[in-house]
Amino acid sequence: MKLGVVILAAGKGTRMRSSLPKVLHRLANRPLLRHVVNTSNKLDPTQTIVVYGHGGEAVLQAFSSDEKIIWVEQVQQLGTGHAVDQATSSLVDVDRVLVLYGDVPLIKVSTLSSLIQAASESDLALLTVNLENPTGYGRIVRDAEGVVQRIVEHKDATSEELEITEINTGFLIADKKRLIDWLLRVDNNNVQNEYYLTDIVELAVADGVDVKVAQPDDSTEVMGVNNHTQLAFLERYYQLKQAELLMQQGVALLDPSRFDLRGELIAGQDVQIDINVIIEGRVELGDGVRIGANSVIRNCSIADGVQILENCVIEDATIGAESVIGPFSRLRPGTKLAGRNKVGNFVEIKKSDINEGSKINHLSYIGDSLVGKNVNIGAGTITCNYDGANKFQTVIGDNVFIGSDSQLVAPVKIGEGATIGAGSTITTDAPPEMLTLSRNKQFSVKGWKRPVKKINN
Repeated sequence: MKLGVVILAAGKGTRMRSSLPKVLHRLANRPLLRHVVNTSNKLDPTQTIVVYGHGGEAVLQAFSSDEKIIWVEQVQQLGTGHAVDQATSSLVDVDRVLVLYGDVPLIKVSTLSSLIQAASESDLALLTVNLENPTGYGRIVRDAEGVVQRIVEHKDATSEELEITEINTGFLIADKKRLIDWLLRVDNNNVQNEYYLTDIVELAVADGVDVKVAQPDDSTEVMGVNNHTQLAFLERYYQLKQAELLMQQGVALLDPSRFDLRGELIAGQDVQIDINVIIEGRVELGDGVRIGANSVIRNCSIADGVQILENCVIEDATIGAESVIGPFSRLRPGTKLAGRNKVGNFVEIKKSDINEGSKINHLSYIGDSLVGKNVNIGAGTITCNYDGANKFQTVIGDNVFIGSDSQLVAPVKIGEGATIGAGSTITTDAPPEMLTLSRNKQFSVKGWKRPVKKINN
């Protein structure tokens, strides 16, 4: 069977009260539509078609041009049946058509596989779910033998039909040729004057098709996003599921309800993560890593035994084994720590290689630098790497000691074993194994008195 997937993503999302198209609102820092496309890709379809509408250009720009997506614009929003009909002319060389929704981000591959399997016995299969409160949803109408007959939308349902708790999720799979035929026969004779995709069910039954049904394990995975309340609910649901998986793999989350994974986390043994930690992008944590509260880790590789203390922001960095970072440290893109390093409070490092055993303990900025082994950089040290137009590099040799409140004006080299006196501004290379300093001579003024405020009578 060759599978074609049609993802409906044309809705405006009025209740989001936002200029951003609804399908581009983010869950776990990814657009809702991205979640659905990723799930579709795991089914290995022959074709994936996204029907877009409101905010069209923004939707297209959110995806790479080399992705295997066929984009079809629904210029007029005339209902779900009309939206699928717009895609049918682009369906080539497929046998079955699976319909997904760009604002239903948590549908599982396993659930869709069950739906596809159900369709192996019929030309049409639906995904349904039973809800305690089905208000607002289309109801699945069955006959006395329990065979599906049709779907009735909530606004068109009779009082008896409103008592039905089995609802339509919107997800379905159908034989392509029959789907095209049914869509041609759908009319808009309803309260909304729209072409409902759900109307094909009654047409299929009239054609003698035995409509099959599959259901998800958890109704939350078929929950759509129509407002920020629903989006926030799905965010927390998603994060708790991610946390459960990590804990099953051995990660110690001190409070799983206060942890966010917005990407991929690969963790070794005995990893501990405190509250309010956000993991973004792809992050690798070695054995025994500890991450303190309120930290953000993005696209990083962190080796065994590293301690990230509280309130750190680390992005696109590599941290070697047994290093200690923080509290209140910021490691920016291109930072590489070789191992056994100490980066203390209010230190910022950018695009720098820090060799083994070197320490930058507090209140310093190190940018565009090569730092040797066992270097000690004192408080308030700054590498002045930018002249307002270009960036320059600072090179610091092994076993260097940089005194507090020093400025190293790049490009400059500090030789091995050199000592830079506190309060120095270094503008030329400092030779190895020597003390280098630039400092005005200290003097005291005898008889000097501090000014006193004048008293106005």
